[in-house]
Amino acid sequence: MGGIQSPFFKDHPHALKKKLFPYGLYILLFIAIFRLYFFPTPTAGGATTTATAAGEHLLKPTSPPPPSKVLVEEDSTSDNVCDYTNGKWVHDNKGPLYNSSACGTIKDGQNCVSHGRPDMGYLYWRWKPNKCHLPRFDPNTFLQLVKDRHLAFVGDSLARNQLESLLCLLATVSVPNLVYTSGEDNKFRKWHFASHNVNVSVYWSPFLVKGFEKSVEVPYNRLHLDSVNDVWAKDLDEIDMVVLSIGHWYLHPAVFYYGDTVLGCHSCNDKNYTQVGFYDVYGMAFNTTLKALVDKKIDVIVTTFSPAHFEGDWDSLDACSKTKPFEENERKLEGMDYEMRRKEMEQVVAAKENAKNSKDFRLEALDVTKIALMRPDGHPGSYMYPNPFANGKRDRVPNDCVHWCLPGPIDTWNEIMLDIMKRWSL
Repeated sequence: MGGIQSPFFKDHPHALKKKLFPYGLYILLFIAIFRLYFFPTPTAGGATTTATAAGEHLLKPTSPPPPSKVLVEEDSTSDNVCDYTNGKWVHDNKGPLYNSSACGTIKDGQNCVSHGRPDMGYLYWRWKPNKCHLPRFDPNTFLQLVKDRHLAFVGDSLARNQLESLLCLLATVSVPNLVYTSGEDNKFRKWHFASHNVNVSVYWSPFLVKGFEKSVEVPYNRLHLDSVNDVWAKDLDEIDMVVLSIGHWYLHPAVFYYGDTVLGCHSCNDKNYTQVGFYDVYGMAFNTTLKALVDKKIDVIVTTFSPAHFEGDWDSLDACSKTKPFEENERKLEGMDYEMRRKEMEQVVAAKENAKNSKDFRLEALDVTKIALMRPDGHPGSYMYPNPFANGKRDRVPNDCVHWCLPGPIDTWNEIMLDIMKRWSL
């Protein structure tokens, strides 16, 4: 997901396989690992499981997850904190704070207007929580809150998508200067806002932990769940706040390691490894990452999993052709989207509990999974490339039903993030 390439969307899974983990040796290994290293994980009902139980969860198939209504409401820890997860998208005549032609930091594949997307209705919706008010983004307030600080986005191309949204929002009052760029497709970049002495950077790290991406020679990812990725961890001493955003790369074939030991693999049928699902290793990756950030006392915001909206084949004309949001009860949060969010929320709650006595560490989930699920109209779709129908309709065309148009729904992610930061400053 470094760039929007057709093979990614072609291979994007729509169904998950849950398999048994039959070997007793691995049971003992997982129990030992979790006892020695990992935090206790709260269950959906609020109780805390033991480290052994957390490890054993990897060994057992789980029942299908329930709909989202109970889960999304259960994470509230205070009546004084706004629950943004439940609400609806309402029409808004004001439209976005910026336009695509005025912002120069939008990745080409997400600049839907310049690529000829004919419908503009997707730009005129705002998220309205059921029980509280979400203010419009105020760039001056954001810059003041991060004055003299370094904010880093760490993750995959959804992290970059949110970062570029933030840059466009802030550029309406202060011009960002690109001071560093490196890597294929500019995967590592840093901007400086001289008006407030603010640095904003992005680090490509689609697993958070140490990992090696698949290639032609090795057609599966290799993840080391016991250590964070040094491409971003080496700079932690100069970073004040981190936004984490990953997920979709965990759906691809992968072999999972802990130290030098192979724990199993996901969809790597050509290897003689035990097949495991990726939900629990996904949680382990967040556990390792959050532990490292707690130890460094760096403020953290975890942007939860952002669902894709493929309907049918990745290259069909109707892959993601909707032009308005889902109604409030039209689509339930379930299946893979539910499970990915649940694992993230479990680790956020556990990390906050372990750091509750620390006055120098702040952590919050930017829970956008349900909000994103309700916006099938916000993706580039076939307009990931310029003017895809300039020469007439085609039978097949690549579609991006994962990332978000800029301007677009992902600007709301940053509105919620700003509100979290304002509450931190109280």
